[in-house]
Amino acid sequence: MRRLFPVTDETAAQVSGGTPEREGARGVAGTMVAHAPGEIGGHPDLGAHADHDAHVDREWSFAELAAAYAYPEPPGAPRPWLRANMVSTLDGAAQHEGRSQPISSAADMRIFGTLRALADVIVVGAETVRQEGYRPARARAEFAGAREAAGQGPAPAIAVVTASLDLDFSLPLFTSPLVPTLVLTGSAAAPDRVAAAEKAGAKVVIAGEGSGIDPVRAVRALAGLGHTRLLTEGGPRLLGQLVAAEALDELCLTLSPMLTAGDAQRIGGGPPVAVPHRFELVSLLEDAGFLFGRYRRS
Repeated sequence: MRRLFPVTDETAAQVSGGTPEREGARGVAGTMVAHAPGEIGGHPDLGAHADHDAHVDREWSFAELAAAYAYPEPPGAPRPWLRANMVSTLDGAAQHEGRSQPISSAADMRIFGTLRALADVIVVGAETVRQEGYRPARARAEFAGAREAAGQGPAPAIAVVTASLDLDFSLPLFTSPLVPTLVLTGSAAAPDRVAAAEKAGAKVVIAGEGSGIDPVRAVRALAGLGHTRLLTEGGPRLLGQLVAAEALDELCLTLSPMLTAGDAQRIGGGPPVAVPHRFELVSLLEDAGFLFGRYRRS
């Protein structure tokens, strides 16, 4: 894995042997140069251990990935920050044969695991739970110290967004999580399904009037439970709701170098927004042709 963006004058000078003023930020002949992990926006201790040859393509450690994807820490009281992690093919498919795994990669899964380990809670739609066979998030030894230092539990909670609560409460997601699974639903949810969820050990959180949730209210409710580092893994319908409500702060998007054709969903579904929401690119990594972009709301 190597960093393609951001690129600094210092990196360009290092690679080209020239000066920043003469060669510019893109190095020789306008070629995009990579950035050693830890040099920008990372943990200050990581740069000393990183390979400073900017062109080296190697597997990053979990510590380097954690530094690259660290949640922002604004001054003052913590505020909720909701990021999404999605994968898409070159032709816009978010899945192949109903699942995201066939369009993923080993590096994508390492980033997937890192983003989970950094989060307080993972927000996911009920359909994705059913299709992907969701299990509880597990404790990762590589992140145990960092989570403890950040005041986090051993693993993030899973929060399932559902209007009907049509879920199999005998699954390990509900019967054996390290931390209780949350169920986000509306005030009109069927009482018998709410009772079934609570009997299985889940905590039901009312986050909307009627049957569905209000994304902004859901974010506030999770923050009220102490979950300010929020991660959603979709699916497309949930991501579309979050985008429409302007509740999304950040998108971590894996662009898979594959073409699938067909009629697979895009990463975001639902009605279009009146005005497209502009996000800015803040980081771009590459591994084996896969691009890993990190975008923040402008």
